[in-house]
Amino acid sequence: MTIDFQTYFELLNLYSDYAMAVDSAEWEKWPDFFVEDGTYRLQPRENFEQGLPLCLLALESRAMIKDRVYGVKETMYHDPYYQRHIVGTPRVISVEGGRDADTIHSEANYLVVRTKYDGESTVFNSGHYRDVIVRTPDGLRLKSRLCIYDTEMIPNSIIYPI
Repeated sequence: MTIDFQTYFELLNLYSDYAMAVDSAEWEKWPDFFVEDGTYRLQPRENFEQGLPLCLLALESRAMIKDRVYGVKETMYHDPYYQRHIVGTPRVISVEGGRDADTIHSEANYLVVRTKYDGESTVFNSGHYRDVIVRTPDGLRLKSRLCIYDTEMIPNSIIYPI
């Protein structure tokens, strides 16, 4: 279950590039982190630990993720805010495909800080990612990202990606 340095470096870049894209409100880049049939889900920790499937948000393809981007940019009305992700170092759980690491199962803790334009910064969401990452001709991409958040008490609704 080891990967070479180059692959781990690519994995680190995937995590950091993802966070920078969503923190910089570069929404049009968000779907490109996923393969065509990639999934993105937000699930409370309590449901995850009990094996319950209910998610706050479940996007089942890159097309659905693109639709969410359209919603964020064009149709959702909300009090705007900045967000900043603090993502822990990814931990590789398992690797399939030998040294080429065709599929990587990994996880990382995250913390999202929200800053309203006219207010102070507050902790908005915390939890961990459980990811399945695949190698593509364009580099590493998410096959699935499950964001397991620690509390069911979410201030307002989640508009931007976690």
